Amino acid sequence: MAAKKESSKPQIVSREAASRKIQEAAKSIHTDITKTHKKPTMSFPIRSLSNVKYDVKQGHFEMLGKTSTRTLSYNTVKTFAQSMRLLATTKKDLLDKNDIAGKREVYYNSKSWGECRFEQQPKSDSLLDDMEAMLGMNREQLGYIPGERGGDVCGPITVIDQDAYTGKEIKINCMKLGSGAWSIPSRVEHLRFETKAKLVLVVETSSLFQRLVHHRYYATASCILISMSGVPTRACRRFIRRLADECRIPVVAFTDGDPYGYCNIYRTLKVGSGQAAHINKYFCVPQACYLGVTPQDILDYHLEDATHPLEEVDIKRAKDALKNDPFIKHHKEWQQALNQMLQMGVRIEQQAFAKHGLNFVLEHYLPEKLKKGDFLP
Repeated sequence: MAAKKESSKPQIVSREAASRKIQEAAKSIHTDITKTHKKPTMSFPIRSLSNVKYDVKQGHFEMLGKTSTRTLSYNTVKTFAQSMRLLATTKKDLLDKNDIAGKREVYYNSKSWGECRFEQQPKSDSLLDDMEAMLGMNREQLGYIPGERGGDVCGPITVIDQDAYTGKEIKINCMKLGSGAWSIPSRVEHLRFETKAKLVLVVETSSLFQRLVHHRYYATASCILISMSGVPTRACRRFIRRLADECRIPVVAFTDGDPYGYCNIYRTLKVGSGQAAHINKYFCVPQACYLGVTPQDILDYHLEDATHPLEEVDIKRAKDALKNDPFIKHHKEWQQALNQMLQMGVRIEQQAFAKHGLNFVLEHYLPEKLKKGDFLP
């Protein structure tokens, strides 16, 4: 397998450093009010695909620099106050006390804020995203935990966790979990790893993941298996990124062969998204390559009768990616793959290899593709 260019590791921000950054932001606003006597402002990067570029050197989407400014005025006074209260709560109740909170808890906590309270959770979620962008760090480093599960892991890796109360080291051997797998926690910054695996195989569907686990494919291929179960969560992507960075292991992705698998699931894993461009450096995996299922695999493995016609939403997603996605526009290989899929007019699922036998995917397809090493970027 060809060695891939190593990307720069994003900094892991300590609670103390995050707390200081919030204090600095608050002091700047205080100075505006008390010394320069001007209306205080907050600046946030615009979070959209139109404000990102694909940074080839870094390997992920980067902000272009467009910002929006929130100035204290009659019309913005409540939102401005809510932003300040959210910063204060984050510093005093989470960072300084080494505590955690979910986004739903933040919404309900605001009910004690009087006129600053949030009437609906989407508003508090939006301001939390703004705060994350303004500070330039991910909200997990600020003490916020996602509500969704992180993903499942199985194979030759020992994850070193710690007891939340005693700080005692806990080692989890992911080869010795019976018939199950280890679930990635919502916070992964503190984890450490021990592994001699040759690669990380990231799988879209839980059903295929379970088949690979059941037949101990991780032992045969000396690989760490990780299930994404659709678009990978932030915790899952951060776990894979840290694993790739710190253990210097190549990462290959295996999804359904359709525009959603290519342009949403894999693209998000590889380079991030437009809306989260301000923290993509933490949650993308530039080291990742795409194993399959590709349109060419349909022909090479004679799966023409195991496909499904592209739906209108598939065609639209593929054409939008070809026209607007900076990552797709940069890589001719992906343009060729999407155009080939559009010309064929079909999509294919990971499970389609069962046409040739239930275990064809692990006995033939994966070993052959990994040996060949001819992956999409």
